[in-house]
Amino acid sequence: MRTVTLKRVVVTGLGALTPIGNDVNTFWNSLKTGTGGAGPITRFDTTEFKTKFACELKGFDIEKFMEKKEARKMDMFTQYAMVAAQEAVENAGLHLDGVDKTQIGVIWASGNGGMQTFEDQIVEFTQSNFVPKFNPFFIPKLISDIAAGQISMKYGFMGVNYCTVSACASSSSALVDAFNFIRLGKANAIVAGGSEAPVTRAGIAGFNALKALSTRNDDPATASRPFDADRDGFVMGEGAGAIILEEYEHAVKRGATIYAEMVGGAMTADAYHLTATHPEGLGARLGMQRALEDAELKPEDVDYINAHATSTPLGDASELKGIMGVFGDYVTKLNISATKSMTGHLLGAAGAIEAIACIQATRHNLVPPTINTGTLGEGIPANLNLTLGKAQERTINVAMSNTFGFGGHNAIVVFKKYQA
Repeated sequence: MRTVTLKRVVVTGLGALTPIGNDVNTFWNSLKTGTGGAGPITRFDTTEFKTKFACELKGFDIEKFMEKKEARKMDMFTQYAMVAAQEAVENAGLHLDGVDKTQIGVIWASGNGGMQTFEDQIVEFTQSNFVPKFNPFFIPKLISDIAAGQISMKYGFMGVNYCTVSACASSSSALVDAFNFIRLGKANAIVAGGSEAPVTRAGIAGFNALKALSTRNDDPATASRPFDADRDGFVMGEGAGAIILEEYEHAVKRGATIYAEMVGGAMTADAYHLTATHPEGLGARLGMQRALEDAELKPEDVDYINAHATSTPLGDASELKGIMGVFGDYVTKLNISATKSMTGHLLGAAGAIEAIACIQATRHNLVPPTINTGTLGEGIPANLNLTLGKAQERTINVAMSNTFGFGGHNAIVVFKKYQA
């Protein structure tokens, strides 16, 4: 029988493009200070829309990163991917000479792919009396896997290359896959993460039709309010998160800076409902249990959980039931927070962005807050430390991130403070 010795997997690069910061440092500083990213939608006329606000990127100009001609060949979700990946790759030094690029891969996620591209082309198609004069880049801009391909082509990374799609769990699924490839010795390093550009007419109207989005148009700044009694849905966000996962010995040999260690991950299914989470959080509970088993950790080892907590009435309460089922009496000693209160919900990119928040939390021993929550809603226990209002200092050796998606997809990742 073949025996496999699992390798250590560490984090050597980070990249973030978010509604509260267009790089990792700005993003983290905004999290620390409880800065929200929601505001009126600027992309299109929202007169006829139920929701008129979102967490858009601020001051983002793709021409600062690439030629306009190249940008036009990409949907915004790919543009966002390229920018976040560039920060992470350069941060890790994977673009430098001497790195074996045949052993570096890209696993990139998007729950929706090129939404704006699809919307624009179909509108043109109908307005031209259904004459099929499509842009030759229509399909390459649309497909969800193209971001992974574009990143690999830019840097010459010839290892594993594909896209994970599990709705809002997509980029956490990418992290779990990358983690497993590396610890099994199938790659030296992988660019893992996700990007999403869903602030489009179809994106907002589609989620409105599901009654998933907040309609707090009179006060968008406080609309993302996880655990609050008056929460009425999530706030759409956009952007990208990139994480360089690398085999420990490879990272040490090349003198890379190590930010954290990824020690576990798991994916499960609710097997319950098309869009709703299981009311008792059973799939989430199973995922957290398996992630801890994978990491060879006990519940009492965890210091911080970045909750999925999108600000939906059912979702927030069911997740906390799952957490309480796993952590028992220890749950009151945990810090839990919902950074979506600041970033909004980046759908398929949420997991990567929230993993970065967890990594930064272990580095700086600081729990980012849950903002906008006033009165706790029904089913939200008052004895939990939900890190309300402002960041809290504590030693964070282990941080866990939960992400859940339509279709009952659950993906959980676990990071540990780095020790040589």
